[in-house]
Amino acid sequence: MRGLLLRLEPIIWLLFGQRILIGTMLLTPWILVVGLLVPLGIVDPQALSYERAHAIATASLFGFLPIGQLILAALLVLPLWKGAHHVRSLLIDFGGGERDGAVGTLLYLTALVGSLVAIVAVVGLQGLAQE
Repeated sequence: MRGLLLRLEPIIWLLFGQRILIGTMLLTPWILVVGLLVPLGIVDPQALSYERAHAIATASLFGFLPIGQLILAALLVLPLWKGAHHVRSLLIDFGGGERDGAVGTLLYLTALVGSLVAIVAVVGLQGLAQE
């Protein structure tokens, strides 16, 4: 199993790195808007209403590319892979290298299952928009 994890390591690092990029680009403005601009009255609180958020999440680019769903899926899926990688690295740092194969497999399978659940939930948003 350790050999499989070593072969998948570049893919896992890609997912890990993308989470850092997306988190930096999207989480920082979100904290700015929700944490400062809305309480100071600079941004109208209705800009964060459920209807508007749902419209953004189900928006499409050029009528066929579900850009809102892709961004929402990335915001849900990528932190799972980042967290799994951090926990695995923490285990290795604390001397758990002999159990790395089993624990790494469990962590990455958990991230995979969570990713699939998140993707199904995000795809289900489109069905809610059509009702």
